[in-house]
Amino acid sequence: MAGASVWDPSRANFEMHRKSSFSLFSDQAPRERPKPAGGAKKDGQHDKLWELMENYRSNDVDSVQRDIVAHAEYTLACTRFNLSDADAYRAASLAVRDRLLESFNDTSAYYLEQDVKRGYYLSAEYLMGRAFQNALVNLDLEPSFKDALMGLGFEMEDLFAHDVDPGLGNGGLGRLAACFLDSMATLSLPVWGYGIRYTYGIFRQHIVDGKQVERPDYWLASTYPWEIPRADITYPVRFGGRVEDYADEAGAWRQRWVGGEIVQAMAYDNPIPGFDTFNTNNLRLWRSCPAEEFDFDAFNDSKYSEAVEQRRRAEDLSAVLYPNDDKWEGKVLRLKQQYFFVSASLQDLLREFLRKPNRQWSELPDKVAVQMNDTHPTLSVLEMMRLLVDVQKLNWDQAWDLTKRTCNYTNHTVMPEALEKWPVEMLEEQLPRHLQIVGEINLRFVKELIKMYGDVPKVQRLSIFQEEPFKAIRMGNLAVLGSTKVNGVAAIHTEIVKKETFAEFYQYFCDIGQKDMFVNMTNGVTPRRWIHVANRPLSDIYSKYLGSQKWLTNMELLKELRKKTEDPALHKEWAAMKMQAKQHLATWLKEHMGLEVDVNSLFDMQFKRIHEYKRQLMNAFYLIHRYSQIKRASPQERSKFQKRTCLIGGKAAPAYVNAKTIIKLINNIGQVIKNDPDVSPYLTVAFVPNYSVSVAEAICPASDISQHISTAGTEASGTSNMKFVMNGGLIIGTMDGANIEIREEGGNDTMFIFGCLEDEVESIKKKAEGGHYPIDARMQEVFKTIRAGAFSLGDAQVTSDFSGLIDKLSDTTKAGTWEGDKYLLCYDFPSYLDAQERVDATYADQKTWIKLCIQASVSMAKFSTDRTISDYAEVIWGVKPAPRPAPQEKQTPNAEKPKATAPQPKKKA
Repeated sequence: MAGASVWDPSRANFEMHRKSSFSLFSDQAPRERPKPAGGAKKDGQHDKLWELMENYRSNDVDSVQRDIVAHAEYTLACTRFNLSDADAYRAASLAVRDRLLESFNDTSAYYLEQDVKRGYYLSAEYLMGRAFQNALVNLDLEPSFKDALMGLGFEMEDLFAHDVDPGLGNGGLGRLAACFLDSMATLSLPVWGYGIRYTYGIFRQHIVDGKQVERPDYWLASTYPWEIPRADITYPVRFGGRVEDYADEAGAWRQRWVGGEIVQAMAYDNPIPGFDTFNTNNLRLWRSCPAEEFDFDAFNDSKYSEAVEQRRRAEDLSAVLYPNDDKWEGKVLRLKQQYFFVSASLQDLLREFLRKPNRQWSELPDKVAVQMNDTHPTLSVLEMMRLLVDVQKLNWDQAWDLTKRTCNYTNHTVMPEALEKWPVEMLEEQLPRHLQIVGEINLRFVKELIKMYGDVPKVQRLSIFQEEPFKAIRMGNLAVLGSTKVNGVAAIHTEIVKKETFAEFYQYFCDIGQKDMFVNMTNGVTPRRWIHVANRPLSDIYSKYLGSQKWLTNMELLKELRKKTEDPALHKEWAAMKMQAKQHLATWLKEHMGLEVDVNSLFDMQFKRIHEYKRQLMNAFYLIHRYSQIKRASPQERSKFQKRTCLIGGKAAPAYVNAKTIIKLINNIGQVIKNDPDVSPYLTVAFVPNYSVSVAEAICPASDISQHISTAGTEASGTSNMKFVMNGGLIIGTMDGANIEIREEGGNDTMFIFGCLEDEVESIKKKAEGGHYPIDARMQEVFKTIRAGAFSLGDAQVTSDFSGLIDKLSDTTKAGTWEGDKYLLCYDFPSYLDAQERVDATYADQKTWIKLCIQASVSMAKFSTDRTISDYAEVIWGVKPAPRPAPQEKQTPNAEKPKATAPQPKKKA
């Protein structure tokens, strides 16, 4: 029985689902599962159980149909008279999940038997996207399920819309983590993800009267078939209480954390299938449950609300992603969320580590690698120390050595103010033992620093403790000090991390001979999701011209197509692919927003989290400028303007007033243009609400140009830039984040670069402080138009709100400073206008445009997460691939072999 014990290679009879050229699992031959080693069954007691669990499910059309119908009737209690598309989706999903679980269980058993080094990726976000089509693709089940559903009267593509986007993430951080999971499984790396099973996600974004309105995203309202509740896997997580001293069995002085409140972390597993492999990994998410479900005494005493109070407090921990933290209570909830999932995850992975008999703690760094995705999981350093010192009774020095050699930290921000700092008072209240531990870590570290440098200000800056403006724990400093490797996520970002964000830490590690502690891991995205699933026509073009689908796991092969960038036949197919994507998006916009767009226009996209440093406001200023240009032109002149459809999307944090005002401005611009018959034939502007993975799968393929225009030196990497270029679009952008490396790979002519460089920013700000910060006349005209209320739709308060956005930008006494034009919109605007003119001019020459699109798209191999994760595994984790061996066809002893009704199993080339 898979998972019950380890495998005995002498008995294991591996058998593989057939991989034809287009379908991985479509054979009808019997398929035998691997048998575990002795000890799982006793005296023949479980012979029948073993016999019934021996084979994999068959994947021929008839078998798939029977499984779907069985789930519809017996799992969902549907009848033949009322089976809707939604029911068919759920039944088909459960049939896919059955096959996922077979692979998942056997993969887990194989990792255990091989005693591989395991990686664990801890992230507060996982923006997974819809699972149904992705699972079909990665398991190569699309053909058999498509035919099976068609035979039952359903179109498979119609069922995709019933799949939900799990509310487990918000922006690039979460989607990066999701792409990483795909590549970990595809590369057969024994790495699991850990996170929180949020009940409501961050929020569902609605636009009401042009304004963002947040509503609960209850993505679990209907059954989510892709998760497996693990009521048998729970861990206690404590908050509050006190620390007491005691003597252990050997008479040694120790400390333990007691009292307070305990919640239970319950596991939910989400199998993650790899592509072109037999491995299926796991994303384990934690739900917070009360340790005591119900206070019966309080209920009997008529204290009804108090009776369920503990349950409510517990459920708050896993309710919402990033609760509003502008108040103390919100900050406390965030801290408790982070500790909750960190504690449960570390307890779980250490339990797995100890499953092998006679395991020695000295083996921990050789068998476990923990990756902290940003500062959210940084409490891992303190919790690992608590578990090793207080629970496992290791001495301090050994525990610290093991913790540092096990943990690693990915930084995702170049701005020091974005690094989390938790008030000492808050830790003392909620995590008193961890405050003691971080105090001891810091005391020993500071003593070492004073010995090296003397008692100088540098020591205070390196300290984990912040004294002013309030006493706090610097989580960034703790993450760096408690890790083996610290990595940035783009070449420029990593250099900024070393020279600015953690400059003194970098110098410290250089001084002690650990210069190689800081490394670069440029981000990526998975081509399976972002090309093969999102843009099948483009995937088919690549496979046709390369003669196979090998490029899906080796994007270097696409570079062969650089030789064909001027091939007329390829140009024709490319143009048809792009038009099909635009028509698909146009249909989606009409159905979901009532928006009609011209598919023959240039599609201009900016989709990302709404933040001032990402400069959606500068895009809005440009749209006003373009509107004014068209409006002033004569009818004959207007016809010469390149038609554009400009779409912007992304969520603003609920408390981020400026970001929400920018959303309102964009919506009002779109409304004014829509109502102006002089301009609307040539320019369409719209804000697309509730941007998600499934929306992105429609947006990215349709893009002609996408905007990645953050101030140089502020964007760590970005990944939407990669998705847009992979789908045959070009970029207008700054020399920031991964834009630099994308340009290097594709060629300078494939990107429309503008704006200052990162090393020029400080000198520009110094000049601005001296009053040398001119504002271009075209931007001044935009400001004047906004202040006149041209985009306020008659609302004086809105005019005031919009004017507030630009007042500080146009204040020459503050412009270019932290109080004024912090992100240099005014400085970069003239260059931005020039770049936009180059876009129009280049797009007018479609032959050149398509050539550049092909050139850029086929040069994106560096930005596959397969490359990124290979680097993590080799450079940081020391985790090696552990591909599960291919099972063979079951042999029938002393009997005639079953007749093969399909080609013999074989690996896809």
